[in-house]
Amino acid sequence: MDGSFALTIQIVITVVAGISAQVLGEYLKIPSIVFLLIFGIALGRDGLEILHPELLGIGLEVLVALAVAIILFEGGLNLELKELGRVSGSIRNLVTIGTLITFLGGGMAAHWLGEFPWQIAFLYASLVVVTGPTVIGPLLKQVTVDRRVATLLEGEGVLIDPVGAMLAVVVLDTILNQSPNSLEIISGLLFRLGIGTIIGGISGWLLGTFQKKANFVADDLKNLVVLAGVWGTFGLSQTIISESGLMATVIAGIVLRAFAIPEERLLLRFKGQLTVLGVSVLFILLAADLSIASIFALGWGSVLTVLVLMLIVRPLNILICTWGNGMNWRQKCFLSWIAPRGIVSASVASLFSILLTQNGINGGDSIKGLVFLTIMMTVFIQGLSAGAVVNLLKISSNNTTGAMIIGCNPLGRLMANLFITAGESVILIDTDKEACEKAKKDNLPVVQSSALDPQVLEEAGIESFGTLICLTNNGNVNLMIAQRASEEFALAKIVAVFPHNDDHNIKTNKQKINQAFISEFAIKTWNQYIIDGQFKLGKTMIKPNAMDLQQIHLKTMINGGELLPLLVKREGKLQILTVGEEWKIDDEVIYLLFDSRPDLLKRLSGNIQSSRFSLDKLQEVEEIPISTLAKSSTLDIINE
Repeated sequence: MDGSFALTIQIVITVVAGISAQVLGEYLKIPSIVFLLIFGIALGRDGLEILHPELLGIGLEVLVALAVAIILFEGGLNLELKELGRVSGSIRNLVTIGTLITFLGGGMAAHWLGEFPWQIAFLYASLVVVTGPTVIGPLLKQVTVDRRVATLLEGEGVLIDPVGAMLAVVVLDTILNQSPNSLEIISGLLFRLGIGTIIGGISGWLLGTFQKKANFVADDLKNLVVLAGVWGTFGLSQTIISESGLMATVIAGIVLRAFAIPEERLLLRFKGQLTVLGVSVLFILLAADLSIASIFALGWGSVLTVLVLMLIVRPLNILICTWGNGMNWRQKCFLSWIAPRGIVSASVASLFSILLTQNGINGGDSIKGLVFLTIMMTVFIQGLSAGAVVNLLKISSNNTTGAMIIGCNPLGRLMANLFITAGESVILIDTDKEACEKAKKDNLPVVQSSALDPQVLEEAGIESFGTLICLTNNGNVNLMIAQRASEEFALAKIVAVFPHNDDHNIKTNKQKINQAFISEFAIKTWNQYIIDGQFKLGKTMIKPNAMDLQQIHLKTMINGGELLPLLVKREGKLQILTVGEEWKIDDEVIYLLFDSRPDLLKRLSGNIQSSRFSLDKLQEVEEIPISTLAKSSTLDIINE
């Protein structure tokens, strides 16, 4: 009883510490693995000596195997195949050529700098070719990097994990059996990949078919069926040939995602929660079992080994594997910097340390120490600096420009013209055939379909635009589209025209939906003004010496229903104005002004608005002294 209670306390402490690390990471916006490592070491053998992973015995290996299977399955399940297709060539290169580059570079560095024997050096290199999703995933949640870069990092992390684990097993087998035959190494690796792919593909197809057709099963039970299926797939593949189970779980996740099952969101949430729990428990236990003395005993040569891996091998890897893929140097620099190692490296290194010692081969503890040193250096240095590097390189998804506009009404087409004139990309989506035809006549890119379908938005390239704006005449439909887009996609900004309420900005579980333009906005009225030609386009620069006056002037017109602020050009980027947004010095505000004069009078005054709404036709707002503003009953803010 005492022994079982001691194990219970160990698990309880591990779970509490792991979840606390996750919460702290979320709160401080720092990758949670940083705190998992700190908490694990602090509670372990070289810290407070509260956690004793050795009490679990072989059970620790069981926990590692089952948790890694779930982690990799969830990684495969989260892979966006369409996004993956845009960088598929680069990912293929990273998983093949990149693995070879890291394997050779890491092995040579460990031998020449770390002074490891060749066999042990290359065993280390095989353990660190991976960039685990357990670190990349949380890191990308904290850092809003360009979507294409994020997809490449996610894909590499998920797909290279099983490849790296299999390579490590093959190298270990070569060391234990003293087999230097390179043909055996390659054939063993390919055989494991093939078996894992076949079993994973069949399993994913069976799970997808079950999820779609088993309507008699409750959704919660379906999630548990998938869990059982994942572990069953892993166990079957491992039984046929060792270390093929990891690839099987990844492929099963990818195939199941391709089925587009109705309960996909619930399944993703369930598996995501299991992954967070698994990562938390494993990192705490493995870090607690780490000997800090063994890391210090490695010396400066091992530190130099890791630095070469980070600063020379990884950039060379990215340079070769992304050659000609259209990415700019900023994106490649970020990819070169971000390659943190994770749970697969740690767990396999811990297992190999035991196996080497059991077989009378020196270097087991050194291998484990060097792998954990690599994890700590890459996680702490790269993970903590990722946000600053993104901002320095200006590749944040918040810097993405252009707009997807839902609604081909007159205001939507005008907005599209303004974005295009400013040199930014744009696309319109609407179900109205006549409105779409008008957009095509204006040479505007348009998709005639329903924006309520997330697949339509995805195929139109929603994640390549900085802003989604919903401008249909129905405010409730606008809000519904915005909420669905917020659930499905990670966008820098979502704005919509929707009915006024006390909270101008609606918060979904992912991000905020902002109310467009002004709180009391009659979109049908302004569309009619545009149709009738009763408008002018205007712009003004917010100047430091007249900021208060300008804001009073413009807000007076807005409250009178005569002026509609549309866009602001800030730091060279065009942004849609939202309710409650503060204007800043040097902002260039672009707006619509109601002009009720008859067409004949406009022609006589020489002020007919161009049918092509281009910014070079806009005119500056007059600066009106406060005394004049107070006396004037009618304000004309456009310079004639």
